[in-house]
Amino acid sequence: EVQLVESGGGLVQSGGSLRLSCAASGFIFGNYGMTWIRQAPMEGPEWVSSINAWDNMTFYADSVKGRFAVPRDDAKSMLYLQMNNLKPEDTAVYYCAKGYGTKWSDFGAWGQGTQVTVSS
Repeated sequence: EVQLVESGGGLVQSGGSLRLSCAASGFIFGNYGMTWIRQAPMEGPEWVSSINAWDNMTFYADSVKGRFAVPRDDAKSMLYLQMNNLKPEDTAVYYCAKGYGTKWSDFGAWGQGTQVTVSS
């Protein structure tokens, strides 16, 4: 059974940093690209970042480029999202997802999410 479990969210002041983690199991993690998606209250999902499996090439939404990084550790089946210089508009539930896409139906699986709240 594929499982993705996010952690590391919390409340942080504007300008602060957080590091989210996603523990993957039930599939060969190193064979798959992975994605972070976020969803703010009353809004649809927003693609944040993706990382390839074969070359670790990373991709970022313009809204987070230069502030977020998405490393992965294939030996531990872990995906991370390092978030720096956080802004109130980054407030959302953050999900890691197996594969690539911009809407929920694009993904093979996603986790339960972790709440990130940025105060101004």
